[in-house]
Amino acid sequence: MRILPRHHRRTLAAAATGLAAVIATGAAATAQATPPSPHTAAAATGQTGPYLYLGWGSPPKATDVMSATGTKQFTMAFMLSDGGCAPKWDGSRALTGGTDQSTINAIRAAGGEVTVSFGGWSGNKLGEKCSSASALATAYQKVIDAYRLKAIDIDIESTEFENATVRQRVIDALKTVKQKNSGIKVYVTFGTTTTGPDANGTDLVKRGATAGVDVDGWTVMPFDFGQGSVDMAAATKSAVDGLKNTVASAYGLSSDAAYRKVGFSSMNGKTDVAGETVTLANFTSMISYAQSHHLARVSFWSLNRDRKCGSGTDGDACSGINQGTYDFTKALAGYTG
Repeated sequence: MRILPRHHRRTLAAAATGLAAVIATGAAATAQATPPSPHTAAAATGQTGPYLYLGWGSPPKATDVMSATGTKQFTMAFMLSDGGCAPKWDGSRALTGGTDQSTINAIRAAGGEVTVSFGGWSGNKLGEKCSSASALATAYQKVIDAYRLKAIDIDIESTEFENATVRQRVIDALKTVKQKNSGIKVYVTFGTTTTGPDANGTDLVKRGATAGVDVDGWTVMPFDFGQGSVDMAAATKSAVDGLKNTVASAYGLSSDAAYRKVGFSSMNGKTDVAGETVTLANFTSMISYAQSHHLARVSFWSLNRDRKCGSGTDGDACSGINQGTYDFTKALAGYTG
């Protein structure tokens, strides 16, 4: 597979610009968020929340999206390192008290729930900056405690994914997280070939099985294959089938049980690679496939892009295809696992 800066491409300058726009236009940024209180929002099972990133891409107001689409779940991105082993939103925004927290509070107040995603393609990764599994687990725990999370997503990419020592550190930290947080859902997301995980992805799954980590959803990102024009629905299905086989072999599961431990996170519209386009019809077909196999997780990058492009917008803020606003989110909202 051609290695490219997948769906999390961004520069610090772009992030800063996007954040400034959020602060300037979002009323939520002016209100100090209160510590999260116990809530009865939907549990993060059969996890389907699209990625919402507040750093750039003209992020929509989450509660407006909920009203327009019926979705109840969001995957909030990205939790990164502050340069050391402390977690910050995008590596720069405070863990609590800012726009990210006020958005999460608003989602929950409206009856929704969030999964926080750690990692992505760019920036300093906690898996690399934390020097031990125990330190990494402590960093994960800070975020879990701050938001009383029911689910986390480890989006392991780039150098964090490519280093065997770091892969083991992540697995060992997740084992601790599972032990300390009864009932928490853990998803692990990584790149793929059209036929399933590459050597790094296969190794990651095997390390998880060897360590006895019950990952709730091993999730591949089936795009940016670098093979020119690709049937993205067919490629997604074959990639997930390959992941299912990897998980079944590593954990000693039946085919049906393995499908229920895997999933995918697509990219809506045009991907980062010429010739690749995920149409709404493609995505609908993917969801039907997911439903038939009861996949553990279905998501896409990103909610910021779930609209057609207009003058002055770019690939971080729109899909690049002719679509209605939030069409992909509406399709995903109907997924029941």
